Amino acid sequence: MLGGIRTEGYRRAQFCAYDLIVSWSDHCPGGSEGSAVDGIAAFVRRSTSVSAEIVAHIETLISRGSLTPGTKLPPEREFAQVLNVSRVSLREAMHELEAKRVIERRPGRGTIVIEAPTHALELYEELSESERTLRDVAELRETIEPKFAQLAAERATAATLFALEQVLDATAHELSQQDSLQSDISFHMLLAQASQNPLMVALNSLANSWTVSVRSFSHATADARRASHNGHQRILEAVRRGNGAQARDAMLLHLAEVASLTQGRYPSF
Repeated sequence: MLGGIRTEGYRRAQFCAYDLIVSWSDHCPGGSEGSAVDGIAAFVRRSTSVSAEIVAHIETLISRGSLTPGTKLPPEREFAQVLNVSRVSLREAMHELEAKRVIERRPGRGTIVIEAPTHALELYEELSESERTLRDVAELRETIEPKFAQLAAERATAATLFALEQVLDATAHELSQQDSLQSDISFHMLLAQASQNPLMVALNSLANSWTVSVRSFSHATADARRASHNGHQRILEAVRRGNGAQARDAMLLHLAEVASLTQGRYPSF
């Protein structure tokens, strides 16, 4: 045993939300109806601290949309059993996630994945489809995402760095357009989460929903997908060094490359 996790007999698998879909209710028949959490047990032991890996796992599930706002997490005992970790390690991870405003502990309701602020959702509903043009998308991303990258470099925890590295490792291989786009969204969402600013995370979630159809054009070819991976690699290197200015500049360069790739394939730009 190491930190409450058995290290023998684990299958090797990609560390991502859709590797293994196992619900809490499947493991814990006593769980209440509607409390099942898809993908929560897709937890594969790596080499960093156990609590950091738990945080990275939960953040990755959220960034991929497998854990949605308002989702109720299992009680501590059952959650530790599902992940096959010690309750001490799980408790440490929950403290970090709570400090980051990723989850919230509500009396009588348990632990909940935090929802986006109501006013942010209202902003999304007020925007018409015609306002979501390619140029608007580029300007929006250039306005907010360099700041995310800067703050990520200044505030990222070991768990977030671990999660970012897992996404980057996945995109080092040839992926389909859809899988590449999903990894792209996950990478940028993890950067926003690293800011530890819940309003910025909410804004980025909305920006993702506004921009996903346009962003797909920048993943249409193998060359474009490699360019996306290379851009992410430069950003992660700056974040790992803790250099906010370099991370911001790397993001600006990445977004400029994305805009150029998209412009060539989107007829209305």
